[in-house]
Amino acid sequence: MRFHDWRSGHCFQEAETIAQPGSLVDSEAGIFCSTFDRTGFRLITGEADKTIKIWKEDDEATEETHPVVFTPSLKKNY
Repeated sequence: MRFHDWRSGHCFQEAETIAQPGSLVDSEAGIFCSTFDRTGFRLITGEADKTIKIWKEDDEATEETHPVVFTPSLKKNY
């Protein structure tokens, strides 16, 4: 999964899911659907290996441990 800032398009975080043991790793490593829970703090995914996973934000993450290095470009690609 890749998380992007919707205004700039900057990818600020990446996460990999772990396939369920016994699954065909390459063909069953996809995510079919995702939604947030009612609080908006947890991401729920339905995956190709027939699992449902619940993701939460890292409570210990700070600007020092996870710095965002981003220099926006004013160049437009048409």
